[in-house]
Amino acid sequence: MHKAFSTPLTQALGCDYPIIQTAMGWVSTSQLVTASIKAGAFGFLAAAVMTPKACEAEIKLIKSKTDKPFGVNIHAFQNDIDRIIDICIDYDVAALSYGRGPSPKIIEKVKTAGLKCVPTIGASRHASKAVKMGADILVCQGQEGGGHTGATPTWLLLAQVIDQNLGVPVIACGGFKDGRGLAAALTFGADGMAMGTRFMMSSDSPTPELTKAEYLKSDVTKIPVSTKLDGLPQRMILNETVNALEKSSKLGLLMRGLQNGMKYKSQTGLSIAQTLKTAWGMARQTDMSLAQTLMAGNAPMIIQKAMVEGRPSEGVLPSGQVAGLIDDLPSCAQIVSMIITEAEASLNRVRA
Repeated sequence: MHKAFSTPLTQALGCDYPIIQTAMGWVSTSQLVTASIKAGAFGFLAAAVMTPKACEAEIKLIKSKTDKPFGVNIHAFQNDIDRIIDICIDYDVAALSYGRGPSPKIIEKVKTAGLKCVPTIGASRHASKAVKMGADILVCQGQEGGGHTGATPTWLLLAQVIDQNLGVPVIACGGFKDGRGLAAALTFGADGMAMGTRFMMSSDSPTPELTKAEYLKSDVTKIPVSTKLDGLPQRMILNETVNALEKSSKLGLLMRGLQNGMKYKSQTGLSIAQTLKTAWGMARQTDMSLAQTLMAGNAPMIIQKAMVEGRPSEGVLPSGQVAGLIDDLPSCAQIVSMIITEAEASLNRVRA
């Protein structure tokens, strides 16, 4: 194996290669995580959309099939977050990933237990804040990335963060799918790369086949960023649902968010009062408005139609722009193997 593949990322997380499979709601299940970590990458279970019971069951499934290390992704404001943290600690999960940071108390608890903290950031100004909060590794997702994304292109964001010399591994994310990307990231100064869309577009992904077919047909110029799903910038494949959302009024979006929020919260057992309390807490502790937090109920219910129920035309398809360059559905093992082979060739070509 090329010596360049042994990086601070592999040393910190114990994976074979400097490749992270990111957490995607309803996609990064035990099925995908198990396949990705067996292939030598480091995978994150998407527990941010799970109850504690479901999270524990998924962790058990992964551990019953492999002893390789993996991580769990959380949302700072999800219901029973403390219980999920306890489960991660009890089952000796290797790392915890998140976007908007959980409380300092949770970070301290996690780090004391020996778990690595791996936040994803989309703006350079968030990098030093994340490290001060306790980040052990920074995933820098550029504008090309799928789902919630920032405004800075990947390579520019990566340069901004690397130049801060924060003393933690920095991972490139957004627009990656192959070994050329890994070689470029390592040469650029990153310690590895993270991918979501490429792993989602695999034979090991639980995403319904009809939905995968829509991703295979996608075009890089038709995977825009919209704020109409939940009030925050989110990259999705352009389809009928996205077009309809773009034409909706602010009031219409808010009402849709409230309705979908009630449906989603019913899945987690929250009452209306608890739902509103959670929304208000998010609004006070983040830069989101109360309307945005209420609109957030749109995302899980509409995404599930495509990613769980297999009705892509009725839901939305969160996606990185790189989907427009992918035309196959190999296994995770094949994906990682191809990446390493291509990366070695690229690195050797530069050295020659």
